[in-house]
Amino acid sequence: MKFLADMGVSLLTVDALRAAGHDAVHLREEGLQRMADTDIFAKAGRDGRVVLTFDLDFSGIAAQSGTALPSVVIFRVHDARSASVTSKLFRVISEVSSALTAGAIVTVEDAGFRVRRLPLN
Repeated sequence: MKFLADMGVSLLTVDALRAAGHDAVHLREEGLQRMADTDIFAKAGRDGRVVLTFDLDFSGIAAQSGTALPSVVIFRVHDARSASVTSKLFRVISEVSSALTAGAIVTVEDAGFRVRRLPLN
Protein backbone atom coordinates (compact mmCIF):
# COMPACT_ATOMS: atom_id res chain seq x y z
CA MET A 1 0.00 0.00 0.00
CA LYS A 2 1.18 3.56 -0.69
CA PHE A 3 1.17 6.27 1.99
CA LEU A 4 1.89 9.99 2.23
CA ALA A 5 2.70 11.10 5.79
CA ASP A 6 1.82 14.62 6.86
CA MET A 7 4.21 16.64 9.03
CA GLY A 8 2.80 15.48 12.38
CA VAL A 9 3.51 11.84 11.60
CA SER A 10 6.91 10.59 12.75
CA LEU A 11 9.55 9.54 10.26
CA LEU A 12 9.89 6.43 12.45
CA THR A 13 6.34 5.45 11.46
CA VAL A 14 7.26 5.93 7.80
CA ASP A 15 10.36 3.77 8.31
CA ALA A 16 8.23 1.04 9.93
CA LEU A 17 5.84 1.09 6.98
CA ARG A 18 8.75 0.69 4.57
CA ALA A 19 10.20 -2.15 6.64
CA ALA A 20 6.83 -3.91 6.31
CA GLY A 21 6.97 -3.58 2.52
CA HIS A 22 4.79 -0.50 2.03
CA ASP A 23 5.65 2.44 -0.22
CA ALA A 24 5.66 5.35 2.22
CA VAL A 25 6.93 8.91 1.85
CA HIS A 26 6.99 11.83 4.26
CA LEU A 27 6.36 15.43 3.22
CA ARG A 28 9.64 16.46 4.88
CA GLU A 29 11.60 14.01 2.71
CA GLU A 30 10.16 15.62 -0.40
CA GLY A 31 10.79 19.19 0.81
CA LEU A 32 7.04 19.84 1.00
CA GLN A 33 6.69 20.69 4.68
CA ARG A 34 4.91 23.98 3.92
CA MET A 35 2.45 22.53 1.41
CA ALA A 36 -1.20 23.48 1.96
CA ASP A 37 -3.55 20.73 3.13
CA THR A 38 -5.62 20.87 -0.05
CA ASP A 39 -2.46 20.45 -2.12
CA ILE A 40 -1.34 17.52 0.05
CA PHE A 41 -4.72 15.88 -0.55
CA ALA A 42 -4.45 16.48 -4.31
CA LYS A 43 -0.89 15.13 -4.41
CA ALA A 44 -1.93 11.97 -2.56
CA GLY A 45 -4.74 11.49 -5.06
CA ARG A 46 -2.44 11.92 -8.06
CA ASP A 47 0.15 9.58 -6.57
CA GLY A 48 -2.34 6.93 -5.41
CA ARG A 49 -1.39 7.34 -1.75
CA VAL A 50 -3.30 7.23 1.54
CA VAL A 51 -2.83 10.40 3.61
CA LEU A 52 -1.63 9.85 7.20
CA THR A 53 -2.25 12.85 9.44
CA PHE A 54 -3.15 14.27 12.83
CA ASP A 55 -4.88 17.22 11.13
CA LEU A 56 -8.66 17.10 11.39
CA ASP A 57 -9.00 19.46 8.41
CA PHE A 58 -8.41 16.51 6.08
CA SER A 59 -11.80 15.04 6.98
CA GLY A 60 -13.52 18.13 5.61
CA ILE A 61 -11.26 18.28 2.57
CA ALA A 62 -12.05 14.64 1.74
CA ALA A 63 -15.77 15.18 2.26
CA GLN A 64 -15.86 18.32 0.10
CA SER A 65 -13.85 16.71 -2.69
CA GLY A 66 -16.77 14.47 -3.65
CA THR A 67 -14.28 11.78 -4.67
CA ALA A 68 -13.61 8.30 -3.31
CA LEU A 69 -9.84 8.74 -3.28
CA PRO A 70 -7.45 9.42 -1.72
CA SER A 71 -8.22 7.76 1.56
CA VAL A 72 -7.25 9.55 4.76
CA VAL A 73 -6.19 8.11 8.12
CA ILE A 74 -6.60 10.69 10.88
CA PHE A 75 -5.04 10.07 14.29
CA ARG A 76 -6.94 11.46 17.31
CA VAL A 77 -4.94 9.83 20.07
CA HIS A 78 -3.52 10.95 23.41
CA ASP A 79 -0.33 8.94 22.96
CA ALA A 80 1.22 10.34 19.79
CA ARG A 81 4.56 8.59 20.23
CA SER A 82 5.64 6.84 17.07
CA ALA A 83 5.50 3.32 18.56
CA SER A 84 1.88 3.78 19.62
CA VAL A 85 0.80 5.43 16.36
CA THR A 86 2.60 2.79 14.30
CA SER A 87 0.94 -0.04 16.22
CA LYS A 88 -2.51 1.48 15.71
CA LEU A 89 -1.79 2.08 12.02
CA PHE A 90 -0.75 -1.52 11.42
CA ARG A 91 -4.00 -2.66 13.05
CA VAL A 92 -5.96 -0.40 10.69
CA ILE A 93 -4.05 -1.70 7.68
CA SER A 94 -4.65 -5.33 8.65
CA GLU A 95 -8.35 -4.87 9.33
CA VAL A 96 -9.56 -2.35 6.73
CA SER A 97 -7.06 -2.31 3.87
CA SER A 98 -9.88 -2.93 1.38
CA ALA A 99 -11.68 0.21 2.61
CA LEU A 100 -8.47 2.22 2.26
CA THR A 101 -8.05 0.93 -1.29
CA ALA A 102 -11.67 1.75 -2.20
CA GLY A 103 -11.76 5.15 -0.49
CA ALA A 104 -12.38 5.96 3.16
CA ILE A 105 -11.74 8.29 6.05
CA VAL A 106 -10.44 6.25 8.97
CA THR A 107 -10.38 8.01 12.32
CA VAL A 108 -8.02 6.34 14.77
CA GLU A 109 -8.74 6.94 18.45
CA ASP A 110 -7.36 5.51 21.68
CA ALA A 111 -10.09 2.88 21.96
CA GLY A 112 -10.17 1.85 18.30
CA PHE A 113 -11.08 3.30 14.93
CA ARG A 114 -14.05 4.06 12.72
CA VAL A 115 -14.38 3.94 8.97
CA ARG A 116 -16.46 6.22 6.76
CA ARG A 117 -16.56 5.31 3.07
CA LEU A 118 -15.89 7.97 0.49
CA PRO A 119 -17.42 9.80 -1.18
CA LEU A 120 -19.59 11.01 1.69
CA ASN A 121 -23.21 11.56 0.74
